[in-house]
Amino acid sequence: MKTLCLQAEDPKTPEIAAKLLLEGRLVAIPTETVYGLGANALDESATAKIFEAKGRPQDNPLIIHIADPEDLDRWCRDIPEAARKLAARFWPGPLTMVLPVRDCVPKRTTAGLNTVAIRCPETPVTRAIIRMAGVPVAAPSANLSGTPSTTTAQHVLHDYGTDGKIAAIVDGGECRVGLESTIVDLHEDVPRLLRPGGITPEQLREVLGELQVDKAVIGQIAGDAVVRAPGMKYIHYAPKGDVIILRGTAEAAAAYALARKSSSVAVLCYEEEAPLYGGMNVVTYGHENDPESLAHGLFAALRELDDAGYATIYARCPEEGGVGYAVQNRLKKAAGFRILEV
Repeated sequence: MKTLCLQAEDPKTPEIAAKLLLEGRLVAIPTETVYGLGANALDESATAKIFEAKGRPQDNPLIIHIADPEDLDRWCRDIPEAARKLAARFWPGPLTMVLPVRDCVPKRTTAGLNTVAIRCPETPVTRAIIRMAGVPVAAPSANLSGTPSTTTAQHVLHDYGTDGKIAAIVDGGECRVGLESTIVDLHEDVPRLLRPGGITPEQLREVLGELQVDKAVIGQIAGDAVVRAPGMKYIHYAPKGDVIILRGTAEAAAAYALARKSSSVAVLCYEEEAPLYGGMNVVTYGHENDPESLAHGLFAALRELDDAGYATIYARCPEEGGVGYAVQNRLKKAAGFRILEV
C-alpha cells in the first residue's frame, strides 16, 4: 500500500486519517510546531511502529496529543492547579505538560514512566482527526531520529517516501512556529522547564511564578539518565555534517569561517550577515532581531545543508531570551554543544 497524501482542507481527511489510526497505522499530522508521526497512543503495537519507523531510542518518551483541553482529566491524574492555569492560558497551543499518567495509557507510550507528556495542538485538522478517532494520538516529530525536524509535508516525504512505511501524510502547509513545543514538568513541587519552545520561559513565569530550568536545556546529559520528555538526552535536530556554533561578533565569526573556506564547508547565519561570507556556501535562516523568523526557518535550513552534504557547518546562534532561547537550544543540540568563542 502506497502512502496516502491527504489535504488538510479536504473535509474527508479527518475521517480517513482517524480510521487509519484506529487500524494501528501511522499518520503524519501537521501542528503549529512541527509535523508529528502519529499513532493511537493506547495501542502498544501502533506506538511500537513509531519507534521502528523513526529509529527512535526506546527510552525516549512520546508526547500524546488531545483534541480539547477538557480531555486532560481522561489521561492524567492528580492534576495540579498550575497545570489548569497553563492550559487555560496556552491551550490549544505549543505547550506540553508532564503530569502523572492514568493506568489506561500504556507503558510503551510513556517509556515506562509514571508520567506522560501531553498537549493540545492548535491546528484545526489535527484536532478534528484526534476528536474523530476518540483516542489520544502519540506523535513525536515526523523525522528520522536525530535528524532535523519536519516543518512541511515535503520534509516528511523526503524522510519516509511513499512506499507505505507510514499510511498517510496530512499536508497542512508550513508549520507556523517551526520548533517543537515547550515542555514543562509539573509532577513535582516546583515546575521545571525541560524543553524551550514557542511558549517562552518569561510567559511561563507569568503564570507559574517560580520555574526551574533543567540541566538538559543548557548542556548534554549522561547517556544513562532517565528523562521525562523527548529531546532531552540525545543529540537531536542535526544534519550529518559537524555543526559548530561560532560565538562572537559578526566580523570575527566571518573571519574564522573564511579562513577555513572549502567546498565541504558551509555557514548557517542570519540574513544580515550573509554578505560577510563572500565566496562561501551560505544558508540563512532568518533575521537576528526577529527570533520568530529564526525559529520558523531553522529546520528547513538545516535540512537544506544536510541535503547538500557539507562536512562542516559553522552556525550563528542567538543569545537572547524569549523564542530565541528555544532556537539556541535546538542549535546547541544539533552541534552537540560544540561552541567556539571567536
